[in-house]
Amino acid sequence: MRMNATQGSAGAGVQLVRGLSELAVGKDLLVCDIWGVIHNGVEAFADSCAALARFRAGGGVVVLVSNAPRPFHLVRDMLDRLGAPRDAWDAIVTSGDITRGAIAERAGLPVFMIGPGRDRPIFEGLGANFVSVDKAGYVVCTGLFDDETETAETYRATLESLAARDVEMICANPDLVVERGDRLIPCAGAVAALYEQMGGRVLYAGKPHGPIYAAAFDMGERLKDATIAHDRILAIGDSIHTDVAGAVAAGIDVLFVARGIHAHEVMTPDKLTAASVNEWASRQRVRPTALIDHLRW
Repeated sequence: MRMNATQGSAGAGVQLVRGLSELAVGKDLLVCDIWGVIHNGVEAFADSCAALARFRAGGGVVVLVSNAPRPFHLVRDMLDRLGAPRDAWDAIVTSGDITRGAIAERAGLPVFMIGPGRDRPIFEGLGANFVSVDKAGYVVCTGLFDDETETAETYRATLESLAARDVEMICANPDLVVERGDRLIPCAGAVAALYEQMGGRVLYAGKPHGPIYAAAFDMGERLKDATIAHDRILAIGDSIHTDVAGAVAAGIDVLFVARGIHAHEVMTPDKLTAASVNEWASRQRVRPTALIDHLRW
């Protein structure tokens, strides 16, 4: 499927909806975010999973799209552990999958990894040549070594040395933050953003960038065994910077979930109104097609 860039409709209002059912008519494919939409890192959201399952029961296809810096099967296993039923989705595409392709293209080039040990599976079977940071030909950033205590600023000196040598960074998770229970935890995207500010070169593997959407669209068409027009695709996500911006760039409608990482900005307290939603949306660089407090049918 060819990607069609669009600027979105800056002057249009944002539709406030009570359920996915209000937008599902005429849609064949949902491209749905995972963390913040169907779970919070601690437990799966029953209403959200049930809504996706109902869309599938009506003949639609659900492709989960995640900025998780690991192969799709590990995300699948995590969903199983959190209690998300498999009838809620058809396939998973991750930024880890896209990153693995980029690593394979750089076979033999010495690499330094920034990120926790749990993300090492992203290199499995690729014969990566790990070296110290001063010898790196490129860097893969999957996150912070310790996202409980560190921030992007922790890495400033390391990033300055890499930028001075013009070392390319592959950002395996463009998210700036993610929910973990009721807290926001910094992600690889925050490190990559700081590196770009220093003049560093960054290849982003996930949302809001095009390759992961192209992969999701192609997966949807294979599962549907038919070409799917852009106006029959709906994205769902909780990040204005990744999910909404990526959907707008891909030329598809997007349902924004307010009870995610932007809840403190959008919710007035525990209440959404058309006025509050559109006041918030008017201050954003991109805006969603519709908004819901949390995903449900």
